[in-house]
Amino acid sequence: MKLSYQILLAFTLIILLSVADSYTNYMLSKKVQRNSQFLARSEEIIRNSNKTHKAIIEMQSAFRGYLLTNDETFLDSYFKGRNSVPKLIKEQQLRIGNNNNQRRILDSISSLHNSWLSYSAQLIISREKFPDSYQNLFDTSLKRHVGKKINDAINLKFSRFDKIEYKRRKLHTDRLLISLKNAHTFSFIFLTLTIVVGVFSTAFILVVTTKRISSMVSLAENISKGNFTSVKDTGNDELSALAVSLNMMSEKLDKNIHELKNRNAELNKFAYVVSHDLKAPIRGIHNVITWIEEDHANEISPEIKRYLRIIPQKTQRMEALINGLLDYARLNLKTPPESINTNALVQEIADSIVPRSFSLEIDHLPDLFTERIKLEQVFANLISNAVKYTPKEEGGIIQIKCKIFPNFYEFSVKDNGIGIAVEFHQKIFEIFQTLREQNEQESTGVGLAIVKKIIDDQQESITVKSTLGEGAEFIFTWRNS
Repeated sequence: MKLSYQILLAFTLIILLSVADSYTNYMLSKKVQRNSQFLARSEEIIRNSNKTHKAIIEMQSAFRGYLLTNDETFLDSYFKGRNSVPKLIKEQQLRIGNNNNQRRILDSISSLHNSWLSYSAQLIISREKFPDSYQNLFDTSLKRHVGKKINDAINLKFSRFDKIEYKRRKLHTDRLLISLKNAHTFSFIFLTLTIVVGVFSTAFILVVTTKRISSMVSLAENISKGNFTSVKDTGNDELSALAVSLNMMSEKLDKNIHELKNRNAELNKFAYVVSHDLKAPIRGIHNVITWIEEDHANEISPEIKRYLRIIPQKTQRMEALINGLLDYARLNLKTPPESINTNALVQEIADSIVPRSFSLEIDHLPDLFTERIKLEQVFANLISNAVKYTPKEEGGIIQIKCKIFPNFYEFSVKDNGIGIAVEFHQKIFEIFQTLREQNEQESTGVGLAIVKKIIDDQQESITVKSTLGEGAEFIFTWRNS
């Protein structure tokens, strides 16, 4: 399976678990909402039931107070209740909805209350308008316990009504608690599954891909170091394509490097052969000119002698250029690194190059573990360059210093010579570019090109600080192998 499909599958599982979690919580929240709404409505029903029952009891108490004291002020609560109780019962009917049991009980309460109202109204009217028959009616009702029976029946109905409501409240309270518990349980389950799937998927992808990527990075590092190996990858995804590409690149580079080595070897042989073949006619020309000067010295005019003196200069410069080319070609040769006393190396080079009239200052230079021939060529060419471009009659000064940094060394070779104009700071590192006249044999324009090539091959840097007439300072970096 492709890596993108694996990642897509992992994210899809996580998204599906999140959707399932959200849907479950949504459904459970609706149940919680329904049960919460029912409990709120039930609280209102209980409150209204208590209020209605209380209003009926107050009416009954006011009625009994009136009968006992004949004080009509007691009837204020009676008449107030007669107006409010029907409204309260009607409101209660709207609240209970289609609950048949409670509706029947509420209808019974309303009927009993109406019966009690008829009973009480009959006694009140009889007492006010028919005092003679009132006592007989009162005694009869009292003996038959008409009012008491109605009141007891009403109390019993209210008790049954409230009992049913409390039972329903308990049922919905239990459902609410179960819904909350289920919401917590399902949330925990889905969260755990999401975390497990996410962690497992991430760990699987990281472990598998990291291992494979590490092997490919190692292959790339080997390729960069010239070790053209290959990597085995049994997957069938995007990384497999990368592994195949790296293997092909390694194989192709290996083949190309071998071909380049063979061609370089051929070119080196060709350069040696050509240089040998070129030097022979150059020496022949030089010999012929010498013979002409020796055999026909009296016959040659001064003008011809001047021309003949130019020819050896040109042939010597050509030979110097050929030797420079050979030195440039040898730069491809690699030698094993070794421990080098840089102070001794530079002193040895300076002894063979720097005239005694020059002042040479060498700081304490660090010991290095590197290719001797390359470091030697860099210092030799820079010191030689300083000597060439410093007039001997002015008293040349050459300073060689080193700064130590955490990961590399920074060397500098400074002189007090003729200096280099800013526009030539980069041009001088090109092969055959020189600040001297072309007929001066000691300046071939190859030395700084050799230095630049060595520095670039070592992946180091070289810069020049100079202005015309104020000397020059070449600064280059170098690392231990």
